[in-house]
Amino acid sequence: MSGNEEDIVTDTQKEQSPKRSLLNIATIVAVATLVSKIFGLLRQVAIAAAFGNGTAYGAYNFAYVIPGFLLILLGGINGPFHSAIVSVLAKRDRREVAAIIDSITTIVTGILLLVSIALIIFAEPLMHLVAPGLFVPEAQLISKGIDSATIANLKITKDIAIQQFQIMAPMAVLAGLVGIGFGALNAADAYWLPSVSPIFSSLTVLIGIGGLFWTLGNGILSPENAVLGGAVLAWATLAGAVLQWLVQLPVQIKAGMGGFKLRFDWQRPEVKEVLRLMIPATFSSGMLQINVWTDLFFASFIPNAAAAVSAMGYAGLLVQTPLGILSNVILVPLFPMLSKLTAPENWDELKYRIRQGLMLTALTMLPLSGLMVALALPISQVVYERYAFDAEASQLTAMVLMAYSVGMFVYLGRDVLVRVFYALGDGDTPFKISVVNIFLNGLFDYLLVGKFGAAGIVLATVAVNVISMIAMILILDRRLNKMPLKSWSVTIAGLTIASAIAGGASWGIYQLLSPSFDSLANIWRFGAKLGGLAIAVAIGLAIFGAIALQMRIPELNIVTAQIKRRLKR
Repeated sequence: MSGNEEDIVTDTQKEQSPKRSLLNIATIVAVATLVSKIFGLLRQVAIAAAFGNGTAYGAYNFAYVIPGFLLILLGGINGPFHSAIVSVLAKRDRREVAAIIDSITTIVTGILLLVSIALIIFAEPLMHLVAPGLFVPEAQLISKGIDSATIANLKITKDIAIQQFQIMAPMAVLAGLVGIGFGALNAADAYWLPSVSPIFSSLTVLIGIGGLFWTLGNGILSPENAVLGGAVLAWATLAGAVLQWLVQLPVQIKAGMGGFKLRFDWQRPEVKEVLRLMIPATFSSGMLQINVWTDLFFASFIPNAAAAVSAMGYAGLLVQTPLGILSNVILVPLFPMLSKLTAPENWDELKYRIRQGLMLTALTMLPLSGLMVALALPISQVVYERYAFDAEASQLTAMVLMAYSVGMFVYLGRDVLVRVFYALGDGDTPFKISVVNIFLNGLFDYLLVGKFGAAGIVLATVAVNVISMIAMILILDRRLNKMPLKSWSVTIAGLTIASAIAGGASWGIYQLLSPSFDSLANIWRFGAKLGGLAIAVAIGLAIFGAIALQMRIPELNIVTAQIKRRLKR
């Protein structure tokens, strides 16, 4: 191996000794996140089977916008709370940390408690802001030729969404507590629990849906039970957030990283530094989540809004499952390394780490993107098509999945670049770019939703991510005294072509195999489709790997060398 390839092992061992190496951290995060994402997928499969594209889950997608926005924004790994706390506490003596964490927790809990109360009181006007299409007067809908059944469905969706929103409002407080805990545990070199804790949220939803099946059976989908089904979804989601916080709290306390103790030492320099990083980072990340609201704002005007947002939810989960796993694998260990390379004399190493993050993103995201675009329909059928989720729902979900899959690389690549700005102590630049992107996202939604429906809304988000990634690269190129962008672009373009070839090959293989599936009995058809998908994916990945190896990409050599080293042990 070359010196650059080898330093991912040697340098990291020096930097983190006696802590875990970068590879060990990545392995822990990968396994834990994989387990978590599997449970998340099972949760989504259960929701699809129980509710399909019906009103209960459609309303839930609207109601979850703000509570989910807060949970992802504040409580997510790699979110602003997590990033700010890790960046500050990693440089502090462990004996000082508990007081810092307790002071931050006191401030954040007080603010978010007031936010939760406001969400409950103003639930209806806030839902009107999120999904105005659900509040269009009946006379106006009739004048547009909307049939009475669709109008009635919109009213039910609106009523259920308001109820669900009020139930989930306390997630605002829990989001802050979970996010602070994640940052504290990672700063204490604990990676397993933060990555695996979302399992508990999935478990509560699975238990809730299981209880519905036990009580109502096939009657879950009936109109009179839609309100009950929607309430169970909301309460189960809230219970999951509570459990997610409670399981990490004892570990956080035991590690000496604070807990849930009131402390008003807000003048400490460390507390001020965390808040200084956290506030702009929160707004910056919040701008990205506002794009989610913008998308649902326009989706609410699609005649069958519940089906449209349901398809976006189902397809989004299929993309977020691998994306979330690989995001944590790449970003969690990379961010602390970037934070140590911000001095000008370390910029050459910083540029190498930026390239490393982008190339690992391309090597993982681009082939997955090509395969998921090519196999969107069979993937949707195999994962979701059963009980309430019918063939029509599969077709709609597949269209949206193709749109999501196109943007997988730029989604994660943008996150890599955002972490570079955070490492440089600059939360303002990502924030400014995000503000511009809000307006661009709204413009693209407006232009594309009429022609492409739900898929058009997703394509608008992809376009915004492309623009923001290009802007960040150009700014960093100027700030770091030029980066080898031309060579990076050539490599990424080559991997994109390789991914398209792999996707085309996998599609052709599946088309050759699929005619035989229809002649099979239902009991065997699922297994045959799953096997056909596995064969098509394996061949596609083999083709991509063969092309990528010929390109002699250093990051690919690093990955293969580490795998060989592990296998020899």
